[in-house]
Parts: sequence; structure tokens; C-alpha cells
Amino acid sequence: MVGMTESCNIAAALPRLAAEHPDRIAIRCPGRRGADGLARYDLALTHAQLDARSDAIAAGLARHGVVRGSRAVVMVRPTPEFFLLMFALFKAGAVPVLVDPGIDRRALRQCLDEAQPQAFIGIPLAHLARRLLGWARSARIHVTTGRYAWPGEVTLARAERDGEGSGPQLAATAPDDVAAILFTSGSTGVPKGVVYRHRHFVAQVAMLGEAFGITSSASGTGGVNLPTFPPFALFDPALGVTSVIPDMDPTRPASADPRKLHDAIARFGVDQLFGSPALMAVLARCGQPLPTIRRVMSAGAPVPAEVVATLRGLLPDDAQFWTPYGATECLPVALIEGRELQATREATERGAGTCVGRPVAPNVVRIIRIDDAAIERWSDDLCVADGEVGEITVAGPTATDGYFNRDAQTRLAKIEELALTPTLSREREREREQKQGYEQGQGQGQGAAVVPPLPLAGEGRGEGPSAGGHATRTVHRMGDLGYFDAEGRLWFCGRKSHRVESAAGLLYTEQVEPVFNVHPQVRRTALVGVGERGMQIPVLCVELAEGVATREWPRIESELRAIAGQHPHTAGIVRFLRHKRFPVDIRHNAKIGREKLAAWAAKQLGSL
Repeated sequence: MVGMTESCNIAAALPRLAAEHPDRIAIRCPGRRGADGLARYDLALTHAQLDARSDAIAAGLARHGVVRGSRAVVMVRPTPEFFLLMFALFKAGAVPVLVDPGIDRRALRQCLDEAQPQAFIGIPLAHLARRLLGWARSARIHVTTGRYAWPGEVTLARAERDGEGSGPQLAATAPDDVAAILFTSGSTGVPKGVVYRHRHFVAQVAMLGEAFGITSSASGTGGVNLPTFPPFALFDPALGVTSVIPDMDPTRPASADPRKLHDAIARFGVDQLFGSPALMAVLARCGQPLPTIRRVMSAGAPVPAEVVATLRGLLPDDAQFWTPYGATECLPVALIEGRELQATREATERGAGTCVGRPVAPNVVRIIRIDDAAIERWSDDLCVADGEVGEITVAGPTATDGYFNRDAQTRLAKIEELALTPTLSREREREREQKQGYEQGQGQGQGAAVVPPLPLAGEGRGEGPSAGGHATRTVHRMGDLGYFDAEGRLWFCGRKSHRVESAAGLLYTEQVEPVFNVHPQVRRTALVGVGERGMQIPVLCVELAEGVATREWPRIESELRAIAGQHPHTAGIVRFLRHKRFPVDIRHNAKIGREKLAAWAAKQLGSL
């Protein structure tokens, strides 16, 4: 596993793995299809090939002007070229820029303009769009993965040939050097470019490996993963895991063909699976057992309880179903396993929110009062009591510190906190010991249970204060609302921007929608607010289950009204609107586009 003692670069694992296991497959890709329509998986890279070829590409790109610090847009499908390019750029100390190609064209152009790239690396279709639509005008270096280059372009194959024989290319990147700019999915607005530093990636690898127990065995492999969100496959080599890239459109996981997924899983003995809730729903609906899978990870949005229950029934008894909580800006934040998630299902369906588990060490997670304004400096006075809903914040090694060329959004999402000095840390520890000793001394006799250390004000959940120097650290505001329960578990209640402020009080999406999602003829619901905050009309948009006739809506609406009346916090919802199909995000196909639904609901109410 990559650690902070090695070169601070996730590509640092490649030379080691190439030396230890040169012939072991690192990445398999679908390639050509056979007569049965299934991928042959005839494209593969061994550890030796991945290391040597990424060295050659890094050296060749440098000859064409892509050097340390260069920002390079990468628009390449999840083929061997994508992984070779990404590791070549990491090795060179260049900065890959990743944007979801399926987002709105105007938003995509804005993202590329904001990134101000010096290079544009893409498939021929991406270059055609670049020329026709004026993408990334700042880029003066153009590299195509196609066989032929237009004037002013160079092929990737030519760049690789130019760099052959140049030897190792791993740059001595420092922890704070910028490693990549990863744009968010834009589910709540125009995507923002998250600035990742090398220390963030290295910390992610370490935390994921520790949290999920992923370690290389004596045979040199940590297992075989089917990552249905390809960028996550970049972590696999550092974890000693073989990646099998699925035969699917990664921007449309809800449309994946389960037959193709099962073929890859069975053919290569896949024992790990990463995917969005939409992908998990595809496998759940298919209903075919997954006997080789030992670990499932699903992220991007809450996984519906019935999907968790169904999939767990398809997995071996000892398999684990993990749903890590986090965001592009900070991952992982918290973690919960499927068994515990299922145990909280009844509470979720009563309106408690969705339990996302306990913080992943060494994160410090704290809940602050709801505020849409920027908060420049951290204060313990921001924190709310356990059980009270507020905004989730996290400080930790993977918490990124800003958005590229988005100063206003950075100020809204980041808080500067003074890190404790060793002296202050010792003083706080003495205060903790005194407080604990006082509590234990109140009538507790010999052999009484030891009281766990009590958190100090503002300390949050996790490992507590760090003993650094006089430095500051970044506290990331997740933009999510939630609370801690009495057991120290974090509960997610919805996005801060999606809260509904009616005259009767606040409503949170994840405390409302699961109450209604229990209706057997409802696929999903979405709470939106119409009108000015403080006087909003709560509206429940409803998408019916597949096969339910429209004529059934009057009866279903009446039944939903009855459900609303059974819970105090939903009793004030009296507006129900049927929607044919909810808009969802392009990355995970799971995050509901509530902003679009709110605008639609406002028009519907205006026409009544």
C-alpha cells in the first residue's frame, strides 16, 4: 500500500509492483466483442507494461510540452490509453483535468474555460467537438488517441514512441503539489473543479485500504475489482488490486446490461465491486447470484433499503456491502456496512434520515448550525448538540482545500481552523482526563464499566485534536445536513440547498422521502419547495413504479396523503404531483435533480 513515507504520488506504487510482479495483470479492458455480443477482454496491461509504457508516455509528452505543472484535459474512454495517460501525467507531475463529458454543453465549456489547460488530450470525437465548439481555447498542445493526427495535433502513439527508452519518469512531487483537477458532477449547479493535491490521493489510498481491509496477499494481489466508475480504478494498482473495466457506458450506469456485468465477474473471478446505487439496482433487479463477490462498495447517493436487502441476498453470507459517505471534495468521510444499514431501515422509513455510519479515522466530523453564508474562521460555537440537524463538516487528510478559479465557492465551502499546538493539545488532554475522572468518581465502585473519553466542545467525532504546529487546517463544509445519534453514528438528512422552509418549519429531503417511498407502486419521491424561503409550499413529486398505469394516480395520491398524516413532520405536505421520470445526475444516475423539479413544480402549481 502507498504510504506517506514513499514518494507522495500514487504512481509511486507502479515501479514497485512492476519489479515484484511484472507479469501480473493490472488492468483488463473489454476490447472487441465476440459472436455472442460479449466483450472478449482482449486488452490488458501487466504491471510491467503499465509502468514502462506510462514512463514512455510521460517522457514523450514532455518532449511535446506537457511537463510538470501543465494542466491537461483528459477526454478518453476507459481503455488502456486512459490509465496509461493518467499515470503518465501523475509521474510527470502534470495535472490531469477530468470533466464528465455528458454534462450540459454550456456547462462543459465553462468548466474547460475555467481550468485554463495548456494541453487537451482526447479521442478524435473530443477533438472534433473542441474545434467546432471552441472548447479549451487556452490549450496549445493537442494529443489524440486516434491513429491519425490533424494539423497541430500529435498522436499518443507518436508521443509514446518519442519517449521510449527514457527510463523512469517519476517526479519528486511534494505533498502539496497539485495532482489533478476533478470536476464535481454538477448535480446542484455548474460543476466545480476540485483541486486535488498529491497528499489527498495518497491519503485516500491509505484510508480506503485500511477501512475495507484491502491488502496485497503473499501472491501479490489484493483481489479483482470491477469498478463501474473508472476513475476509481486508478486506486487499484496502489492497493495491489486487479481492475476489470466493465463493458458499459460509465455515464449511464442505470442502463448497464447485467448479462455483461455477470460475464466479466464470472470470467475473471471478480471479488470486489464498486458502483453507484443505480448500478446496484440493475444487479438487484437481475436477481442472479454473485457467488464470487466478497466486498461491494456503493457511493454517490443513498442506496435504497430494498436494493441493499436484495443484493445482500444475492451475495455469499460472509460478503460485505459497504456504502461509504463522502463527496468529490472529501472521500471517504464515514462508512456503514449493509447489515447495520438494514437494521436502521425502519427508523429511516419513519423519517430519521439515512444512517451513513461512523467517521473513517482519522477524520474529525462535526455538525454546525445551518448557515448559507461563508464562514471564514472556525469557532467551537458553530457546533450544535448531538441529535440536532445541522451542516456536516469534516477535517481530515482527504479534505481538499479549494476549487480551481472559483474563489467565491471556495469561501462558501471551506473554513480555516487553527490547528492545536502540542502545548494546547496536552492541556486539552489534561482537561479530558479531569473531566473523565470526575464522571467516573460519581458513585462508581470497583469493577464498574469504564466510561469512554468524553469529547470536548468542538472536538467532533474521530481521532480528536491533532498535535501539529501553529498551522491551520481546512474544514470542508459538505453542503449536506445531518446529525449524530446517541451511538455516535452520522445520519444524512439531505442537501442544505434542498431544505424546504415553510411557515410551519424546516423539512429535509431524506427525512421526508423515505416515508413515502414505502408505497409499493411508487418508484421514488422528491421533496421540493415552491416560493420564497420561510414561506415555501412543500411539494412532493412522485415517480410511479415501472408498469403502474397513469389512471392509478388518483388512488395512489389519496394513499400518499394518508401516509403523510401518519407522521407529524409530513402532515403539512398536501401538494402531490406525478412526474413521468425524474432528472438525475450524469455521473451516478442516482442524485435527483431537485432544482429542475422545483422549477417544474412551480409551473404546475401556477397552472392549477
